[in-house]
Amino acid sequence: MKKLTQLLTATALTAAAAAPAMAETWDMPMAYSASNFHSATGAEFAQCVTTGTGGEIEIKTHASGSLFKGADIKRAVQTGQAPIGERLLSGHQNENALFGFDSIPFLATSFDDSDKLWKAAKPSMEKLLAEQNLTLLYAVPWPPQGLYFKNEVTSVADMKGIKFRSYNNATSRLAELTGMLPVTIEAAEISQAFATGVADSMVSSGSTGYDRKVWESLNYFYEVDAWLPRNYVFVNSDVWGGTSEANQNVIRGCAELAEYAGNWRSKEYTGFTLQGLRDGGMNVGPASDQMVGELKAIGDTMTAEWLENAGEEGQAIVDAFKAMQ
Repeated sequence: MKKLTQLLTATALTAAAAAPAMAETWDMPMAYSASNFHSATGAEFAQCVTTGTGGEIEIKTHASGSLFKGADIKRAVQTGQAPIGERLLSGHQNENALFGFDSIPFLATSFDDSDKLWKAAKPSMEKLLAEQNLTLLYAVPWPPQGLYFKNEVTSVADMKGIKFRSYNNATSRLAELTGMLPVTIEAAEISQAFATGVADSMVSSGSTGYDRKVWESLNYFYEVDAWLPRNYVFVNSDVWGGTSEANQNVIRGCAELAEYAGNWRSKEYTGFTLQGLRDGGMNVGPASDQMVGELKAIGDTMTAEWLENAGEEGQAIVDAFKAMQ
């Protein structure tokens, strides 16, 4: 990892062309804690840009929803309240079903498949974001999503009535179809929500659970590998259009390196964080065959619903992904 960090810095230094003309500060709101690998990657990206532009553009990251809450970040960048930001892509699925392409249950359940699905969907995402005055810079997947519970669960019937943390349309719908009660909770509020009983379960990666020390409140993590959602970094298109070509090239180069580093971190972090959950006292392992079968049947329902809402463009993404298999 140290080599990746050095590469980011070296590339930035090479790209720096001249002394700064007029320095700009770009505040970059982020939803997750500073210790999260997405935030760490974003901080290195910010430093790469600051160094690579010779200080003409200084990016300052603001983790843990400290500048804008996660749900408000995209709107803040669209309207120019912040020039750049990071957000969970599927967090916008209520605006357009296409944003939820990466949260179709059991469609892409590995890093390789996640990469293929991203290649299939990226042109549509860039077009959709451009229509909203946003320019995509890079995107990084979370580790595979598993299910967290306070008490042991061996079937969908055991989930009925459990308060479930939701963070996008897919997780809310999953709660409804399993009989759980969805409660919208931002990442920065997870620890408090579990500690106070606002929620007793969630679907998320080992990374989120490890970062928030959920073993203090929860006891079980089931590896169901439901999907690999993505965080993405984006910039206001008006701001981007006012950025010199030289600095755009620097930012694009830093973004490419950040995406590579983020992907690497996500893969390495998967095993590390699951072991961290075990060390914290949680029971970590695969779900029962019965629960897996029931969840996949629910996944079929959710896939059909997503395709209906996403229309021809959504079907084209799924078809392009399957063609790569």
